Amino acid sequence: MDNKRMGRRVRAFRKLKGFTQQELADRTGISLAVLGAVERGNRRLEDQILDKIANVLEVTTQELANPSS
Repeated sequence: MDNKRMGRRVRAFRKLKGFTQQELADRTGISLAVLGAVERGNRRLEDQILDKIANVLEVTTQELANPSS
């Protein structure tokens, strides 16, 4: 999946769960700048970061990565 699509999915799930970017960044332990870059599609979502985001958002990594989920 391309970076932009993945970033849009992260943003959509974040908003669905009611988190601000800052809240999600704090809960995952990643910087706000990294999260912003991921959501804009400017940074590849590394497996470790993907796992942290999925865990906090209470979704599977497949749900973040696969638009047909």
